[in-house]
Amino acid sequence: MKTLLRTLREFQRYPSAIAGVIIILLLVGIAMYALIAIPYGKAITLWRGGEEIWYQNPKQVPPAWINLFRRDKLPVSFVMNSADGTADKVVETDAQGESIITLTYTIDYAYDTFPQEMVLYFKSTFADKEPYVSMTWITPDGREIEIGNFAIGAAETYRFSQDTRLERKLGLPPVRGLFADPNSTTEVPLKGTYKIVVTGTTFEADSNIDAEFVFHGQVSGLAGTDNKRRDLMVALLWGTPIALAFGLLAALGTTLTTMVISAFGVWFGGWVDEVIQRVTEVNMVLPFLPILIMIGTFYSRSIWTILGATILLSIFGGGIKTYRAVFMQVRESAYIEAARAYGASSGRIIFNYMVPRMIPMLIPQLVTLIPSYVFLEASLAVLGLGDPILPTWGKIINDASANGALYQGLYYWVLEPAALLMFTGLAFAMLGFSLDRIFNPRLRGM
Repeated sequence: MKTLLRTLREFQRYPSAIAGVIIILLLVGIAMYALIAIPYGKAITLWRGGEEIWYQNPKQVPPAWINLFRRDKLPVSFVMNSADGTADKVVETDAQGESIITLTYTIDYAYDTFPQEMVLYFKSTFADKEPYVSMTWITPDGREIEIGNFAIGAAETYRFSQDTRLERKLGLPPVRGLFADPNSTTEVPLKGTYKIVVTGTTFEADSNIDAEFVFHGQVSGLAGTDNKRRDLMVALLWGTPIALAFGLLAALGTTLTTMVISAFGVWFGGWVDEVIQRVTEVNMVLPFLPILIMIGTFYSRSIWTILGATILLSIFGGGIKTYRAVFMQVRESAYIEAARAYGASSGRIIFNYMVPRMIPMLIPQLVTLIPSYVFLEASLAVLGLGDPILPTWGKIINDASANGALYQGLYYWVLEPAALLMFTGLAFAMLGFSLDRIFNPRLRGM
């Protein structure tokens, strides 16, 4: 207990260690939130989903918070649906059962650029006669623009940008012409309150009309979207538990196994130690990353396969030599001789007396190893050798590179996962170096 309290007091002397712990706790909190808020099955479904899941999102737009740092504000994406009450719906029914359904979508537009797209998704119920709708666009200055009139089936999609008749009428692409200020000499949007009024007529008693209005702005969500309209927040959140789990398991598996193997070699000596040293020397000259690339290319890209291969290739590394040098000194200690004298078994001596002496060296090394394995997993994913199913930070960077994000100025697509990788590495590095000074007194004055 006294040792623990003394260690905590030493820990408080290093602000970098405290900062590292805070960042690590924040990452752990994000990981726990991701696992609870987006269960594994849902995360995989979302990340591998297409237009049927992500139709409400615009393509390749940055996060909404960038408006805080811009003078010219970009339009934010949103959705309104008459079925859930987010849009006004008025139904007037006559004696014959025919209904006039009026759907009103109010848009408060205070942005300096034009939207990416606008879409209306109609859903109707009827037996034989299809409902008929007419749409009117009302601008802040009172102008009323007729958008279109047509019959709708059970499910109908109207995309403003694809209406060539409306484009000819406006003289501009619809998503620009509908918002353009008619009194301006330059093409700028008129700010104010717009309305889309959809007037639907049904010809049967039980017929109904609802519509979902999807406004695709130039920014969306907390992390932006990619070329498949996917919300990058899914991969950023789920990449956190994957990165931390991969780094921790690889570091623990490698460090503990290496230490135990080294202890066995030192204690038993002879041919056991010779075999361990020769295997280590051979393994140290093998190309680590190319072997992992070959495994991912020719065998499997599963994260469990890559994790297992990483541990196996890292066990017989330089750590064997380091631990061996320390265990050689520990083996000659007086308390080891006393344990042998009272008949302690080899296993008891190794696990109860030799290995615990390595804990002060093990903890800092374990902490500093975690980010190296996090970067390894991300590097493989960037090279296209990551797990094909899981959403990870490296997968985001790989997708961004494959779709020319940097050439298109979509820096957020790369910078967000890169920032998380950087903060993860920084946090564990600050904590690891501080722990090294705490557990190794010779470094305290350096």
